[in-house]
Amino acid sequence: MEGESEVLEPFELHHSDLLLLSSPSSSPSGPGEIERLESVSRAAMKALGPSGPGLLAITGAERASELRRSLLSLSRRLALLDNDDRRRVLKLFTLPFLLKLLEKHQDHGLGTDVSLKNPDRSVSSFVLHLSYQYREFKKLGSNFKDLGICMMRLGLQLAQVCDKAIGGQVLEKSILDSGSAKGRLIHYHSALDTTVLRARGNKKESTLEENSCSCMLCVQEYSPPGGHTYLQLFDANTDKILVVKTPPESFIVQVGESADILSKGKLRSTLHSVYKPMGLENVSRDIFVLFLQPAWNKTFSISDYPPTASTESSESHRLGQEIHRMIPPLFSRLRDGMTFAEFSRETTKQYYGGSGTQSIR
Repeated sequence: MEGESEVLEPFELHHSDLLLLSSPSSSPSGPGEIERLESVSRAAMKALGPSGPGLLAITGAERASELRRSLLSLSRRLALLDNDDRRRVLKLFTLPFLLKLLEKHQDHGLGTDVSLKNPDRSVSSFVLHLSYQYREFKKLGSNFKDLGICMMRLGLQLAQVCDKAIGGQVLEKSILDSGSAKGRLIHYHSALDTTVLRARGNKKESTLEENSCSCMLCVQEYSPPGGHTYLQLFDANTDKILVVKTPPESFIVQVGESADILSKGKLRSTLHSVYKPMGLENVSRDIFVLFLQPAWNKTFSISDYPPTASTESSESHRLGQEIHRMIPPLFSRLRDGMTFAEFSRETTKQYYGGSGTQSIR
């Protein structure tokens, strides 16, 4: 795959420029700075638009490196815990994966060991389980939330930049109306991880489990060879597969199908997938992904969507036709007047089948 594909180095948008472009009160220092920021905005929109790859990289985000390293370092450890220990860790140290922009209440995790419904009780007791175990997971929930909120802000700021270029506030309003985003910490298992899990699952091999875990859980972090993310895109304009290479400590922001629809095709979503590197069987991969989406009851209109944007691959684009035989195109899943919830259900149905189980797609 790597040998056959072209390398894509996406446009880099520095966070300081993103702040200037998204702020309504920013005042550039002079004509030269105004021209520079306009050029940056045009380049960002080109990267996210119909003629671009549908993604860009944001660099220089404050605290990004610290939060990323802290959270991702726990991903493999958490994935390889036995089921009881993992449930205990998630209960003790994590917050819900649904990150609220406006939190109406906070669960402090306290309970009670007496009946508080009894008006004749002689004592009221409030308890919180404090554990000496799993101290490395102490900041799991807070780091998950902090990194998620950091990425939510970046997404909202970029939406504001796009709205300025497109006109209106459709993207920003859709994000704010939704009020939430879904964060996902993902550990892609290596062959070695599978060996550990199988050994742990076999109760008859408890000695092997203890011995293997003492040496197999020694984790060494390293940067991907050549900066490759092992993210690949299908470029419908050139009918080619592109592999994405990004600068270190950057965030990849990719246009989703909802943004494509809401922007009337001025932003363009692209098919993508993550693939496993060849020859690195004992190397696992950890990522944190945040999904910004509109409210479930948001209604989509495609009546004024550009006709050229909704057509499928031409006959000369053989790869595109082959891909669309396996993956249903956007406009085979979308009807005018659909809500986001209905569109999501139809997408899931066509991707995974009516039974809800994943098909060969």
